[in-house]
Amino acid sequence: MSSVTSGRSGGPGKGAVPRDKSRHLRLSVVAPCYNEQDTLPVFMDRLQAACEAAVGRAYELILVNDGSRDDTWKIIQAFAASRSGVVGINLARNHGHQLAVSAGLKLTRGDWVLVIDADLQDPPELLAQMLRTAAEGFDVVYGRRRTRASESRFKLATASLFYRLLGSVSDVDIPQDVGDFRLVSRRIADRLNAMPEQDRFIRGMVAWLGGRQTEILYDRDARYAGETKYTLSKMLRLAVAGLTGFSTAPLNLAVVLALAGTLIGVAIFLYAFVGYFFGRAAPGWTSLALISVFFGVGQLGCLAIVGAYLGRVYMQVKGRPLYLIDEIVASPDLAAPADLTNTSA
Repeated sequence: MSSVTSGRSGGPGKGAVPRDKSRHLRLSVVAPCYNEQDTLPVFMDRLQAACEAAVGRAYELILVNDGSRDDTWKIIQAFAASRSGVVGINLARNHGHQLAVSAGLKLTRGDWVLVIDADLQDPPELLAQMLRTAAEGFDVVYGRRRTRASESRFKLATASLFYRLLGSVSDVDIPQDVGDFRLVSRRIADRLNAMPEQDRFIRGMVAWLGGRQTEILYDRDARYAGETKYTLSKMLRLAVAGLTGFSTAPLNLAVVLALAGTLIGVAIFLYAFVGYFFGRAAPGWTSLALISVFFGVGQLGCLAIVGAYLGRVYMQVKGRPLYLIDEIVASPDLAAPADLTNTSA
């Protein structure tokens, strides 16, 4: 059974202030966490320092435990009991990065929402600059990676290829070399929460929402500890979600391949027909093999493309919750979010 708690039952922990249910929150921070026990203490120190420098105590830090197998959730619980402004969400299982972010976004209450990973590759210290930029009239301020430390050439090359491919075929203008590290207004956060996609590609969804959006260039650091949680298979799934969610170009490609196959088939038929009457028909395995391979690969490719879209539709029409929440904890100084009792979405 899900449970909702606020700090320790025995009273406020060290560093907490008395509960203030009328407290206005200028900022909410959403940080998905998966096996981050070695990084969380340093991440929290830097993040809280950045938040207090930018907005004082008018913030909440929403840490989403995405089915971690280490002590990540225990550390989050300890933070909620002993530090100010912390909300911890424990998902029922590992739902993946995009759904973990979605779960955190659903409970945000601040005027502005910062999305940042807990691995310290994206610097929390950019928050103040992001808020100053947003104050100029922007709805979204996203971080664009100028450099990416300690990442393999393979990952850099495939990431660059993906962003450029997506940018060339997408129905919306999705910024290149940009992850989910961004500051969004309350209006954008509410609209994002209202979008019903099951296979979520948040950076594309934010781009689709429009509004005034701008960038901040920064140098992405190496992970503070541990290994990347984005394996090749997860990167491929995210790429498929981005391509199928924001472009019909792959379907159009299937049509183009079908038309090309038809034209080549007609050409081969004419060649064989003319060769038969002029006595130049040359039976052989080469031409047959080429024809079989071309049409076989073309058909399988078209089926794969159509299958990707059908799979997306299948997942959507089932109408299952995006995620399941087992437990939520909050610092004693925070009023509980209004929809804490809704443990699935």
